[in-house]
Amino acid sequence: MNTKGKETRFVAAVLARAGTTPWIVDLSSKLHDIDGADVTGASVAAAAGASWQTLSERSRQDAAAVMAEGGAKILLEKFINGQIAGAIGIGGANGTNVVCSIMRALPYLVPKIMVSTVAATAAVQWYVAESDIAMYPSIGDVALNRITKSVMENAALAVAAAAKNWAAKQGTRIEKAPLVAVSSFGDTAACVDRVSERLKSLGYEVILFHASGVGGKSLERLAAAGELEGVIDVTTHELTDLIVDGVYSAGHGRLTGAGTAGLPQVIVPGAIDHANFWVGQVPERYRARDFFQYNAQNLLMRTSAEEFVALGCEFARRINAAKGPLRVLVPLEGFSEHTKRRAHDLEGNDRGPWKRPEDYRIFADSLKKHVKAARIDELMLHVNDIPFADACVDAFVEIAKR
Repeated sequence: MNTKGKETRFVAAVLARAGTTPWIVDLSSKLHDIDGADVTGASVAAAAGASWQTLSERSRQDAAAVMAEGGAKILLEKFINGQIAGAIGIGGANGTNVVCSIMRALPYLVPKIMVSTVAATAAVQWYVAESDIAMYPSIGDVALNRITKSVMENAALAVAAAAKNWAAKQGTRIEKAPLVAVSSFGDTAACVDRVSERLKSLGYEVILFHASGVGGKSLERLAAAGELEGVIDVTTHELTDLIVDGVYSAGHGRLTGAGTAGLPQVIVPGAIDHANFWVGQVPERYRARDFFQYNAQNLLMRTSAEEFVALGCEFARRINAAKGPLRVLVPLEGFSEHTKRRAHDLEGNDRGPWKRPEDYRIFADSLKKHVKAARIDELMLHVNDIPFADACVDAFVEIAKR
């Protein structure tokens, strides 16, 4: 409120005109005596166990962390008590960081909008992460003029309409089909399509998660939140990016949420035969490796035998920790559609077929060596063969009955 007070009041006025009740939370990290907030900066700091008066003695980063922690606690309490139906924030880089850290604590589908000066930058992936925050570029800096006022008005009207719609749905009983997650990628699309088609024919609803980092994080978060009935994890590719520091890593939490929740899981090493890097940004230690340029942005690096061994260990550790029924299906004829392509070095020279069945066997052996009890089925099929997709669904139906 000390730097964005006028803008905050403008947004609040739009929300009120739209038929909602604005609730202003002041996230100022410096002491001031400006009024107008429903929750003061002192209250936010106190919720995190800190004194607002002493925040000015801390670094900007530390002070922001305190306000984010306190703000999240206050917002969640208000939400749990049924008093919040949406959230909107405005700010520059620091304000965006604080507000998005708070809004990420809210469940999926609760409307969340951030009007930000950095909404069109690459940093958005860090602010939004695996949440469903909608980012509105402020165009100009967050200050009142005819351009930025229009942006803030549009954002406020959008969150007001979405909040009213969300609130209207609460408390109404809707018969829902059981929701099953399926992880996907372009090079496992044939398998994913067949699996999805069969699941729907069996009465399930399907949600696909693109295995590009944020997709895997979203899958695990939904599983942990109790929104899923099970998972057919066709595309576990993000674990390859995890072990080589590729750009599509979903972090160490991948392949853990459904297992911790006790959900039935069918796990496939789909698309683990490569990692992703941006074109022109391959780390020096990998420059002698084999590649395939997937598109103008993505360069795929073929997984080595040593990395397949490591992947077997990574899969096994997560499988061993799972609390629910689980099956692993390994397609020994190929983990992705790229088995039909040829590999090249970074200069474009041919390095032979992408397919290396002996490496897939290395992965399977490493997996079996470290998995304690789960059933592992090795099939002489390609991941995109129809019989393999059908085997995935049949396995899921079998374990889901438990």
